[in-house]
Amino acid sequence: MSQPAGSAARPAGSAAEPRRITPRTRRGVRTRAALITAAREVFERDGYLDAKISDIARAADLASGSFYTYFDGKEEIFAAVLEQVQEEMLHPHIRDRTGVTDPIALIEAAHREYLLSYKRNARLMAVLEQVAQVDENFRRLRTERADAFVRRNAAMIRALQVSGRAAPDLDPQITALALSVMVSRTAYSVFVNNRRISFEKLLTTLTQLWANALQLQPESAVDGVSPGL
Repeated sequence: MSQPAGSAARPAGSAAEPRRITPRTRRGVRTRAALITAAREVFERDGYLDAKISDIARAADLASGSFYTYFDGKEEIFAAVLEQVQEEMLHPHIRDRTGVTDPIALIEAAHREYLLSYKRNARLMAVLEQVAQVDENFRRLRTERADAFVRRNAAMIRALQVSGRAAPDLDPQITALALSVMVSRTAYSVFVNNRRISFEKLLTTLTQLWANALQLQPESAVDGVSPGL
């Protein structure tokens, strides 16, 4: 597949991953961070295909040459932006932070954090969906991101089954995939397509659907819930 306009050329099949460059000075750290912040602003405003490296550098108040000190091209900095968002949207220790142990309450807490994060990042999620349709590297990254949620949710479902709190005949992997896709696509429909649905009603409904699907019984100290993709 040809590179989208504005991307740096890459070898066929290479991963769209940010270079692991560690700036050696505080100024370098600030500069790289400023470029990522500016890139997010430009991507959200213009979309991926119309975003320009010169606009990213300008938004960061830097010369275009400074961009290439840290990134090879538009594809790479977009991957760095997505990496930040993924760190925000994966929530590995909800029980530790909240003290909640009931499985339904845990799922509700995880849903709340995920939906709030999705709402904050809705414009970028829309850009990711756009890019994943035209660039196989980002389509792979989109799949890898989804798989991270599915793996965590499958582990949670297995733990609930072992404890006798969830239906034992469900396949954890398939169930995790189906429920995670339900949440992520619903979040996309609500926050990207601007459906007028009460946040609390959305939260309660998705949590109830999860609880019904798993035939959950209350009170279990199971961690690791990440309901979306």
